[in-house]
Amino acid sequence: MMDIGKGWLKWDGLKRIRGIVNRESSIVNCEWGRDASGCAMMGRMVETAFGQAKIVTKVWDQWSPRDWDQWVAARRDGHVLQLSGWGALKAEFGWRWRRLAVGTEEHPLAGAQLLLRQSMGLQVAYIPRGPLTDWSDVTLTTGLLDALSAAARKAGASVLKIEPDLPDTPLNRAWLAAYGFRPSQQTIQPPSTIVLDLQGDEESVLQRMKSKWRYNVRLAERKGVTVRALGLEDLATFHALMHTTGQRDGFAVHSDDYFTAAYRLLAPDHAVFLLAEYEGAPLGAIVVAQAGEGAWYLWGASSDRERNRMPNHALQWAGIRWARARGAAVRLLGHPGRAWTVGGSAITDQCQCAGGADPDRH
Repeated sequence: MMDIGKGWLKWDGLKRIRGIVNRESSIVNCEWGRDASGCAMMGRMVETAFGQAKIVTKVWDQWSPRDWDQWVAARRDGHVLQLSGWGALKAEFGWRWRRLAVGTEEHPLAGAQLLLRQSMGLQVAYIPRGPLTDWSDVTLTTGLLDALSAAARKAGASVLKIEPDLPDTPLNRAWLAAYGFRPSQQTIQPPSTIVLDLQGDEESVLQRMKSKWRYNVRLAERKGVTVRALGLEDLATFHALMHTTGQRDGFAVHSDDYFTAAYRLLAPDHAVFLLAEYEGAPLGAIVVAQAGEGAWYLWGASSDRERNRMPNHALQWAGIRWARARGAAVRLLGHPGRAWTVGGSAITDQCQCAGGADPDRH
């Protein structure tokens, strides 16, 4: 399984394969095309390496949002894009969702939130940052994929697209190919992730940063920048900052309704909208979400004012502190494979200086 806190992969029973945690590429973006030979090959691999696998006896397809979120958050591979609130958000903008898991009569062991949508005349099934499973357990994972395939077909889907939270290694490519998936040319989620280690006390986290980043965090405080959590009544400020950023940096942003729905469905249980201010004037904002051991930077925006006060550094540090307070061991930031600017400062550079491991670009 992926040990994201240590930054390496370790597969018990196989020759040890080490892979950088933050490299995610075409391997995690695969499309449906399962065949019997692939599953047979996977069976031989697992039978040789792992011995007896878990037996699937039940499909769990009736979930309350609370129960589902508790199950996702309890897993080491749990992800915010697998939370019920994310499915509900997408459902307000043209998607449908299905949630199911497989396991024993007593416990669900693997599962996924499946999103469905009509695209270019085809019904597409999509699993962002899932399925949540032990990919090395062929019985468990095959049982899950069978259940997901049946649900997708019942919904009329022609294609099942998955983007699991797996690093790009030869072993993982072999797992997915053996399960009958093939690489896709298109990605929906950022193809790479920068990982920040949040373990230890705050001083330890600061010491892992480059000195200039630490200096700017403290400079923002000295220069009077404050950061607070936004309430629903404050979202007009967030919307204005997003529009300013999109126009300045030349990228499309979600609608105001989308961000309002995201706030309503994710905050405060799983996300926080943070605002940086100076003397009451808004300077920037970010959204951070958390599930289990991970926290994710989702969106960010900034004004054109007072950049010398380092509001973006103050925001990132506040996001780190919020995630740590909720028990997150790592903070992950989507890496689109290019310099993604937020408020005129490349997020890639900021993350590296904050102590994040920079992935190879794809």
